[in-house]
Amino acid sequence: MNYDHLLNNIKRIHFIGIGGSGMCPLAEILHSEGFEITGSDCNESDTLERIKKYDIPVFMGHKAENINGAELVVYTAAVKSDNVELLSAKEQNIPCLERSIMLGIVTRRYNRSIAISGTHGKTTTTAMLSQVLIGSGFDPTAIIGGKLPYIGGNSYVGQSDIVVCEACEYVDTFLQLTPFISVILNIDADHLDYFKTLDNIKKSFNKFSKQTSRLLVINGDDQNVLDAVKDVGVPKISYGFDKSNDYYADNLEVTRGAYEKFDLFHHGEKLCTIEMIVPGKHNIYNALATAATAHYLGATPKQISENLHKFSGVHRRFEILGAPCGITVADDFAHHPTELTATLNAAMNMGFKKVWAVFQPHTYSRTAILLDDFAKALSIPNVAIISEILAVRETNTYNIYNTDLGKKIENSVCIDSFEDITKYVVENAQEGDLILTMGGGNIYMCANMILKALNAKEHQD
Repeated sequence: MNYDHLLNNIKRIHFIGIGGSGMCPLAEILHSEGFEITGSDCNESDTLERIKKYDIPVFMGHKAENINGAELVVYTAAVKSDNVELLSAKEQNIPCLERSIMLGIVTRRYNRSIAISGTHGKTTTTAMLSQVLIGSGFDPTAIIGGKLPYIGGNSYVGQSDIVVCEACEYVDTFLQLTPFISVILNIDADHLDYFKTLDNIKKSFNKFSKQTSRLLVINGDDQNVLDAVKDVGVPKISYGFDKSNDYYADNLEVTRGAYEKFDLFHHGEKLCTIEMIVPGKHNIYNALATAATAHYLGATPKQISENLHKFSGVHRRFEILGAPCGITVADDFAHHPTELTATLNAAMNMGFKKVWAVFQPHTYSRTAILLDDFAKALSIPNVAIISEILAVRETNTYNIYNTDLGKKIENSVCIDSFEDITKYVVENAQEGDLILTMGGGNIYMCANMILKALNAKEHQD
């Protein structure tokens, strides 16, 4: 069903869970267009503070009366069907839309919507492209799944006809989008609780590709991506390391122990040299996707090079939090074996005495299905600490535990609680080490606890 007409004759929109990273940008954009926005949430957050600065009324906690006067209600996927605000809206026949549907409606209000898809790297690449386009004067609107320091948040409202957003494949939410340009970074076996097979994931990306109107920007080194788009008639440009791609990286240099400097070529002609601040080969792929898209839109090689050099990363993407006692503490969102492998390989080449990976497994299904792949990835660092598995939306019907993973990794220890992990790390880490917390859940809280404890130890010493 097409809901695009819903915004034509209404003024007041209520957001249930307005502080969510995917909700806040939509509220901000619609507020800028003159809609009257209200919202509710249960937790204080940076995004909620940002919303309040626009004088948008925000109710803490959910109550039926919060939706009074609303002509449309938008809710996050995390909102349960028995939410009192959602039930009240339905009783009053107020239209209710899940966030992904509203994202589709909002992005179709821009002539040039750019959707960044792929199993890994969506947030980083969306942030990277947004920063390059803003820095090059294109003034796009940006909807990012993480905080970008360059704009001080995860959204930016521009005045042009360009919008950049993430396109998440989970439960096929990206099929709500009809992009002008779609970027496909990679396709990997993930979310198998929903998709069941890699072939089904490819089929979804195939459908998504066919909903794109102008251009596909694809990773030409990824066979799964090539399989997914082979019968799609939309024009394509490819990028990668192989010189058969339209855009490719060559003359890689290792600086500070990780791949960070390369020459960008287009059809065999050198466009510029790019020197990155963020480490790792995976970030060069992200930069190539960004460069190809920005160049197509009209950014000059100089603009691309200068703005990619300034990109310092996204919140929870190898985010260095501090180095008390000479021990570097960093946090990363990686929660799939491919992401862990890329990040840990980069970390191991950065010159630290010892790399400690503190990993929080994310969902029983992913842990059980990809157990051997996780074990292989977590064998890369010098030490792997594995916390209790985060259930998220599941019950443990798989009968899987962190110890099942731990016994497959030689240099590992299984410690359930963040408190005990913090104690173990502070007692055993040495000056020159890297402590890297990893996972898609709340493991960042453990990083903050470790940082606080090390700071306290430093002041005692």
